[in-house]
Amino acid sequence: MQPNILFITADQWRGDCLGLAGHPMVKTPHLDALAAEGVAFTKHFANCAPCAPSRASIHTGMYLQNHRSGTNMTPLDLRHTNWALELRTAGYDPVLFGYTDTVPDPRAHPEGDPVLTNWEGNLPGLKPIIEMTSEPGPWFEYCKAKGYDMPEWRPLLYGHRDPGPEWENGGPAPKPLKISKEDNDTAYLFNRVMDYVGEQKAPWAVHLSVMRPHPPWIASEPYNAMYDPNDVPDMARKDRPEDEAKQHPWLAHQLDQKLYRAPANEKSLRRHKAVYFGLMTEVDDNMGRLIAFLKSQQVYDNTLIIFTSDHGEQMGDHWLRGKCGYFDASYHIPLIIREPGTVADDARGSQVDAFTENVDLMPTLLARAGVNIPVQCDGMDLTPLIETGETPQGWRTEAHWEYDFRNPTNDFAEQDLGISMHQCAINVIRGDKYKYVHFAGLPPLLFDLENDPHEFDNLANDPAMMPVLLEMAQKMLTWRMTHDEQTLTHVAITPEGVKKRSAPRYPLFVGA
Repeated sequence: MQPNILFITADQWRGDCLGLAGHPMVKTPHLDALAAEGVAFTKHFANCAPCAPSRASIHTGMYLQNHRSGTNMTPLDLRHTNWALELRTAGYDPVLFGYTDTVPDPRAHPEGDPVLTNWEGNLPGLKPIIEMTSEPGPWFEYCKAKGYDMPEWRPLLYGHRDPGPEWENGGPAPKPLKISKEDNDTAYLFNRVMDYVGEQKAPWAVHLSVMRPHPPWIASEPYNAMYDPNDVPDMARKDRPEDEAKQHPWLAHQLDQKLYRAPANEKSLRRHKAVYFGLMTEVDDNMGRLIAFLKSQQVYDNTLIIFTSDHGEQMGDHWLRGKCGYFDASYHIPLIIREPGTVADDARGSQVDAFTENVDLMPTLLARAGVNIPVQCDGMDLTPLIETGETPQGWRTEAHWEYDFRNPTNDFAEQDLGISMHQCAINVIRGDKYKYVHFAGLPPLLFDLENDPHEFDNLANDPAMMPVLLEMAQKMLTWRMTHDEQTLTHVAITPEGVKKRSAPRYPLFVGA
């Protein structure tokens, strides 16, 4: 029997911000409970940032080096398949609640097509039921019909607040969103998913893409004041941005940009962090409502549930905000998978500490649905870990990610750093002890994570660390060579016709 599929992505959720991860403040009881009935992956990482590149990796199972949708404005090549298109071959009708940030391939549209003015497009194969981008059309109309005071410009609804002083300027608490917790964007999407699922008979596939805890960091009551800004954990950073900038030219460049530099007002940053935590707990509460609904409809026991995020958030660490660069805070994210049936009973409640990546999600989802995994996928099927809770022999020993900081509309980075647009790239390989960061055209970085978990001390110039630097650089080169684009590399034209032979990327499970 084919399972129902509930594939949920939150936006900008740091991997340490879960109760089950031991966070000192954030409460996530419903996700903790879901993990107790499934498997939590404690070393799960995004493969790129920001939103559009990361979601391209999630939905295609490909590293950025292959899908090449490197920025929030870069098109996703139409020739790549994705999990939704593949599920359609097995009779599913995958639907979307939210957004996928898929930039359309301009070669598939005539010149002047309005779709080419919007980078917040939909993933091919996903049928949108409720589309919620920065233009929150259906939610805006819903709130308007409910009688709320509405902003003139629709995107402002995500942060719509009453006048008056903010917390850092004397307000009693972070100012709440004007929309109640029953009607805000998070509740609205969860409610619409429940409406849809309640009407389905055949196995269904739902992708719920929730914006929170993405900015604006404005929450409905009581989540706006759930966590005291005075009590949030301190930021992992040096005393001044200027001290951080000495680590690397790219970091100095990034700190010069207002978009990515954390506010100098300490109280303002603490408010942001407290509300960021509140938005997480709000998503968690809605997860509890949704799971209770699935159980009441008697479909929970036949539903594969995947919960993850597209990337993390700096939240003042290293004086940065947003998602960028090479620090763990931007790439370490949650992953919880709850497998239906009895096949995974032995692993329920496990916390797997093997390295897993967002490119693993498509092959895992397809395998659980009984669909062949396309040759394009760079990721690995997580089934062995889901069913046993243990790491098979031959599993990867590092996580990998990329950051493409080119901007097709300006050359600011090239001018500032003295590199070409094609050198605006960062590759990272991150193991348990060492983390190596390679730049095209700029010096590398090496961190000893056991002794320097916050990544302050660059060891790349220490002569004693040269053997480690060489080993990590060789591992990175092997990783990239192993994952070079392979659409036709397994095909041969022979006198007997076309011959194909598939093989895993790595000799997995040898001796297992």
